[in-house]
Amino acid sequence: MSRDDRGRFAAFSSAPGKEPERQRYFTALCRRWVTEREEKLGRPLTCHISTFGCQMNAHDSEKLLGILLEAGFQETDSENADFVLYNTCTVRENANQRVYGRLGYLHSLKKKNPDMLIAICGCMMQEPDEAERVRREFRFVDLVFGTHNVYQLAELLARRIAEKAPVFEIYEEAGAIVEDLPAERKYPFKSGVNIMYGCNNFCSYCIVPYVRGRERSREPEEILREIRRLANDGVVEIMLLGQNVNSYGKNLAEPVTFAELLRRAEQIEGIRRIRFMTSHPKDLSDELIEVMAASEKICRHLHLPLQSGSSRILEKMNRRYTKEQYLALTEKLYRAIPDLSLTTDLIVGFPGETEEDFEETLDVVRRVRYDSAFTFLYSPRTGTPAASMPDQVPEAVAKERFDRLLKEVQAISSQVCGRDVHTVKEVLAEEPDSHRDGWLTGRLSNNLTVHFPGKREWIGRLLPVYLEESKGFYYNGYISETGGSER
Repeated sequence: MSRDDRGRFAAFSSAPGKEPERQRYFTALCRRWVTEREEKLGRPLTCHISTFGCQMNAHDSEKLLGILLEAGFQETDSENADFVLYNTCTVRENANQRVYGRLGYLHSLKKKNPDMLIAICGCMMQEPDEAERVRREFRFVDLVFGTHNVYQLAELLARRIAEKAPVFEIYEEAGAIVEDLPAERKYPFKSGVNIMYGCNNFCSYCIVPYVRGRERSREPEEILREIRRLANDGVVEIMLLGQNVNSYGKNLAEPVTFAELLRRAEQIEGIRRIRFMTSHPKDLSDELIEVMAASEKICRHLHLPLQSGSSRILEKMNRRYTKEQYLALTEKLYRAIPDLSLTTDLIVGFPGETEEDFEETLDVVRRVRYDSAFTFLYSPRTGTPAASMPDQVPEAVAKERFDRLLKEVQAISSQVCGRDVHTVKEVLAEEPDSHRDGWLTGRLSNNLTVHFPGKREWIGRLLPVYLEESKGFYYNGYISETGGSER
């Protein structure tokens, strides 16, 4: 920057105090710096974001990218960029190790380009030990922040530019919910919408409540206003996001149920599909089932994590439901919504799990017959009650059970997922097929993938597709001239 960067940013005290105006102010300051750097270098400044973890993280990354693009950066697929940001996950230990491995690679790039800026944010940085390790061992990292102040990227970047020193800004507790900032959606026709943040469940194996904070719901009118804006921008499908969407609205001054929020959202013109995740079985109400069953827009897909089929293990997990209660709930769902696709999460090798406990999990899988399941080997997370529980399952035993469970899940899924073969269903065309020229890839309401011949200009449209062939976990088909309906 001409003369002294510090002189440009010395006016921090004149920044607005109210959000999101404050962040817009800092975004404009960063844009001036980017413009001057580009003039000096004779080329655009580039940015790259790598996202680890869940859909909440992916949606946060869309916001982070939106801020960087507004600040004047150009996105690149390469980590050899002027600004690289890692948005981290910490649900499992191997996620942390992946990040450290990538940081080592970035260090080699920064040695070649000392002006390169490196940032790390997200759930992993909300763990004090991990944040301290980054501060101590990775001193070349320029920005470190957590989940509670993702919206402050522009302000933190401005500080880094002004102070010419690394900036660590991690909030121990969640504060204000700041939305209405730029976002760069991966798909122009579908978008995630945060309806709440944090989690109050404190499952004994899970680090999320400690790194995402306690539950905080957005006001319904704020959410509906965002959805209307998205609809006006051409979005036809929305995904309502929260760690436990079924408990939405409980902490509002005027409580609103999640089912009522869905009722209001499906009234918005232009929105054709509504998805949501994640649901906790203990909070899934009869009202929500009724709304889903009656809706023409809510997708026929529900992700309902089981984790274990053993009531004894579920109690140790602090899940607050039993095997019998979970089965009764799935039976109620199938009665109300016969074409519902159920998916789940399963943990193998939780402390104290016996062969009998594991067989209980297999029993639920066989009875519910999931469309698919995310299966995980238990991974102890420091700071959670489960990490210090006795009777940790030997790795070899857990791995053998994991393989058996995966085999069972896949065998059932390959049967269940083919139930709609030789019918016409509505498919949202999402992108070109990565394996065949002239083909597109899209999704059914139940979230299954369909490949079919089509034109690129059809991407973003809902199309009637004849499902000619089931491949177990996806379909091949072609456009139906006679049309068709999901219902």
